[in-house]
Amino acid sequence: MNKLQELDYITIIIYMLLMAGIGIFLGKYIKNIGDYFKGGNGISWVAGGISNFMTKFSTFVFVAYAGIAYSDGLVAITIMWSTIFPSLIAVFVYAKLWKRAGIISPVEFLETRFNSSIRQIFSWGGVMLKLLDDMIKLYSIGIFVMAASGIPFQTAIIYCGLVVSIYTVVGGFLAVIVTDVVQFVILLFSTLILVPLAYDAAGGISNMQEVIPANMNWFNGDRGMPIYLLVYYVTITIKYLGNWTFIQRFYSAKTEKDGQKIGILSAVLFLIFPVIFLFPAVAARVILPNLENPEMAYVSLCLKLLPPGIMGLMIAAMFAATMSVLSAEFNVTASVLTRDIYQRLFRKNASPRESLWVARIMTLGIGCVVSFGALYIEKLGGAFEVNQYLSGIFSIPMIIPVIMGVIFWRPQPWGALASMIVGVSLGIFLNSTDYFSWEMATLIEIIVCIAIFMGSGFFLSTDRTYNEKVKAFFIKLATPAPKDFDDDNNIVGGLLGLYAVAFVITGAMFIVMGIPSIEATSGKLSVGSGIICVIGALIFYQKSRSNKRNA
Repeated sequence: MNKLQELDYITIIIYMLLMAGIGIFLGKYIKNIGDYFKGGNGISWVAGGISNFMTKFSTFVFVAYAGIAYSDGLVAITIMWSTIFPSLIAVFVYAKLWKRAGIISPVEFLETRFNSSIRQIFSWGGVMLKLLDDMIKLYSIGIFVMAASGIPFQTAIIYCGLVVSIYTVVGGFLAVIVTDVVQFVILLFSTLILVPLAYDAAGGISNMQEVIPANMNWFNGDRGMPIYLLVYYVTITIKYLGNWTFIQRFYSAKTEKDGQKIGILSAVLFLIFPVIFLFPAVAARVILPNLENPEMAYVSLCLKLLPPGIMGLMIAAMFAATMSVLSAEFNVTASVLTRDIYQRLFRKNASPRESLWVARIMTLGIGCVVSFGALYIEKLGGAFEVNQYLSGIFSIPMIIPVIMGVIFWRPQPWGALASMIVGVSLGIFLNSTDYFSWEMATLIEIIVCIAIFMGSGFFLSTDRTYNEKVKAFFIKLATPAPKDFDDDNNIVGGLLGLYAVAFVITGAMFIVMGIPSIEATSGKLSVGSGIICVIGALIFYQKSRSNKRNA
């Protein structure tokens, strides 16, 4: 199996410099923590929808899910389609609620809805959970890069963590959104180059059905069993609805309707792209039938089918997938550390300048902790298994009070705390025995957590102050959100100009890296992708000039 060539390393370096440059450029638009954590409520629904998709689509997909696709086939896509439902639910329920809540961090409303203790417990617990989750994602990119290039695992993790930290620390939420869009383009075109190559190498669908008939079944294997899919879909729905980055996209939208559009676009992307991204891993079972580690299916296939330069684009795409997730997670986690912990507990009257500096320091600290912790994830097992149990044991008990607390007014603060404590304890117990399967243990945990939380609503508080506070909160949630942004043509023009520059550089990368292989299909596809990017850059440039003229 070949390793990366000089052209590949050049591509990766250019990509890294582009991401860091975007963050540094956008730093000039950050004036306060509202800009840093919400982008000034001026994010378009298209960018928000793409970002929402990208923040759920890390290299974990190309390692863990690709491993399932290699071993069990199309059922990996069936499993990934579980991500559609949270977005659809958000369209009809949560998009407007999160916008109306008027928050800067995803948990600050808990003090109004419940009390300050609940806010602190869920803030600290959520931060710990986020850090561990991010370590898993960074671990995945380290595994991928190590297998593809021979670069030491530790080096890959440290450099990836460093670049994400730099552009997120400086550019904040705006940098997260803009880099997500650029990284989406890189990921999309890189994968579209691989798909037809994998299709031809596998002999087409008919040959795949003949060689691996079981894997061409959408419900193959244990993970295709109805009970497993039911529990997994419910778990992912709960986890995504309560995911801090998911919530952040909706309360940062320009309007409630924009928030709903973000949900619709996210659902469409989650429907279409798992097929595109995972098909090569399914085909890899025919092309490379004897892989020892299924989680290496994607990288092994890339090294076999992609020429130098274009392989570098694919590695850049893998970085893009994970860096999108990490940058978003770093930003939203820093918002909780700054808003819900630092300002709430230590410096209630912190100045805007101080708060912004604290936000950046928190973001940098998160990056350092995650990068260090990712080095030791391997000791906990495979990426999919760790994430699966993490979701079941810890995520569900901490999310249920958050996503149900903004819909139902009756559940009490003690119900939120009890459902979390009992849920985590029960999850640990059930998963530590061999008697219960993962799906049964998770289903029991979900039912118990919901029962405790909703059951607390039968014992209403007699505290008049608390009741009036909750009543006022739900009146606010029932009231359409006022307009809280002003389109600044200078800022919009600057962002469009930045997109133009980023797309030109991206297009140039695809064209230059495709030229040495222009006789091959991969080279032609790469050059074609580059031309499309350049055309997109021209469109952004024209819109940028138009906005600046109207400023």
